Amino acid sequence: MNFIDIAGFRATPVESDPYPYLVMENFVRAEASAGVDRDFPDIDKGGSFDLSTVTVGPAVQALIDELNSAPVRDAFAEKFGIDLEGRPTTFTLRGMSREKDGRIHTDSKTKLITALIYLNPDWEPAAEGGRLRMLRTDGDLENYVAEVPPTFGTLVAFKCQENAWHGHKPFVGRRRSIQLNWVVDESAVAASRSRHRLSSFFKKLLPA
Repeated sequence: MNFIDIAGFRATPVESDPYPYLVMENFVRAEASAGVDRDFPDIDKGGSFDLSTVTVGPAVQALIDELNSAPVRDAFAEKFGIDLEGRPTTFTLRGMSREKDGRIHTDSKTKLITALIYLNPDWEPAAEGGRLRMLRTDGDLENYVAEVPPTFGTLVAFKCQENAWHGHKPFVGRRRSIQLNWVVDESAVAASRSRHRLSSFFKKLLPA
């Protein structure tokens, strides 16, 4: 099956204020929910885990393979006006959110595009925390242009630049996502993988 609604993605406009970003519900098709939820790794600690440090089931692997395909790359390149030919990718997964997560930040300068794919079929609509906000400034979480609940299949994608501030109110509990980044070169991949592997090692020594 095709997990991704690429036609819907192509039809979704990019917002330009205050930086280029896109929000799309059902980027991952609803019918994929059961398999992806079943095959997502049991990550019971906070933080990001490089794909190489976790074991995913077949449905999640198929989704990642599709995300890493040339048609998806080309669609993102066209959407954000960036030539991604030959640009490598990184994949990190999150399973849990901690009280300290969600602080306002921008992504690394080695990243070109960030794509966050949320995978929470049972997200509580009334939950105030955990909703990603696209922000105008680095100092005010209330000064936002969009707020996105991390429901299953929802995509948030943005061009990584100096003013691409984002964050969310604190939330403690399960908050699953896959983060895909196109990065500048293979050295950025190696640095990201090394950093996350070291972090993963120490997380395993700590309680959940």
